[in-house]
Amino acid sequence: EESLQMWDLNKRLEAYLARVKFLEEENEVLRAEIQSAKGSPAGESWRAKYEEELRALRDALDHAFREKCTVELARDNLYEEVQQVKSRCQKEQAAREEAKKQLSLSRKELEEERRAQIWLKERAVQLEKEVEALLEVHEEEKAGLDQEIASFSQSLESFRCAPVAFQPVEVEDYSKRLSEIWKGAVETYKTEVSQLEGSLCQAKENLWKAVEDNQQSQLQLQHLEKDLAGLKARKEMLEENLARQWQEQRGEAEKFQLAMEALEQEKQTLRVQIAQVLEDRQQLMHLKMSLSLEVATYRTLLEAESTRLQMPTG
Repeated sequence: EESLQMWDLNKRLEAYLARVKFLEEENEVLRAEIQSAKGSPAGESWRAKYEEELRALRDALDHAFREKCTVELARDNLYEEVQQVKSRCQKEQAAREEAKKQLSLSRKELEEERRAQIWLKERAVQLEKEVEALLEVHEEEKAGLDQEIASFSQSLESFRCAPVAFQPVEVEDYSKRLSEIWKGAVETYKTEVSQLEGSLCQAKENLWKAVEDNQQSQLQLQHLEKDLAGLKARKEMLEENLARQWQEQRGEAEKFQLAMEALEQEKQTLRVQIAQVLEDRQQLMHLKMSLSLEVATYRTLLEAESTRLQMPTG
């Protein structure tokens, strides 16, 4: 029975020793792998590669941040330029409204000048008619005076006895006075007609000036409309550029965010793997210690048994 127990113990000891040897070999292999991973160029290259990727990502992040700052600065500049364009558009709109007001005032002045011109024409025609009527009246009065002078001269011929007393001096004075009055009236009417003609010329000049001002206002309005259209096109182009830059920046930020998330996941995976390797190593160390204790126990038992068997039979 003791021999069977010893044989069973030997078998178990051989199995334990084989297991311990296998575990020691596996432990050595793992230790070699860990040491090689720590000190080998592959591990260094992996660590350098990881650090290089982290450095590249940091550089890319810094570059993205700088680009973001640049884009924000460009956006602020574009916003200021858009505000300037808006203010300029408002100024041009105000200038356009002012030009429209001036145009309406010019049109009103033009209408007033036209009305004044029509009134002056009518007044000139009326004065011409009055002058013609006065000329007719003057001709009639002159003819009547001639007839009176003729009848008076005939009546004077019948009184030849007193030629000195009946000389036609008063009649000639009367005719001279009438002719002077008529000349004064004619001169007055001529003066009025010349004044009306002068006012008519002035009205025509004002009319031409108003027409020229109207044309200048039209040209200025067309120029302002062209500038406004150009500014609107530039504003649309700037807004499109700003929107495109925002889209590009958002896409790049999303790409960098995805890359950072992927690297973070890889980092977490590597941490889990390293923790698993350390845990396996710790378990192997505990197993090795338990096996070493068991081997020492069995060795002590074997030494005691061999000592007991070697003792003398007495």
